[in-house]
Amino acid sequence: MASPLRYDGIITAALNVSDLDKSIAWYRDVLGFELIYRLDDMGWCEFKTETKGVNVGLSVREETKQGGGATLTFGVKDVAAARSLLEAKDVRFDGEIQTIPGMVSLATFFDPDGNQLMLAQDLSEEGGE
Repeated sequence: MASPLRYDGIITAALNVSDLDKSIAWYRDVLGFELIYRLDDMGWCEFKTETKGVNVGLSVREETKQGGGATLTFGVKDVAAARSLLEAKDVRFDGEIQTIPGMVSLATFFDPDGNQLMLAQDLSEEGGE
């Protein structure tokens, strides 16, 4: 049953950042997202991810609260390989890869402002290739 709100299939996950230039470079160069637009007068920009309908927005705040809030989780085909690529770019991780056999492998990492992000590899039969 369709919601009476009539969702359009697009979700934008917004994160607070302290430096828009630095964060744009990080999300573009480290995570490989494509900058859609930037509004300097509003301190806002938005990225397109490889997941259809999922965008990431960045909003400049004088103070960014570290910890808490939503954790954006990005599905990858090989969590260990993705982690290695990010570690080569000096991305900080929280501990080792956590695996729930037959279900998922997870790796938690942080952007320059301490926003918690996560990589997830689907290990279920439906998710495997």
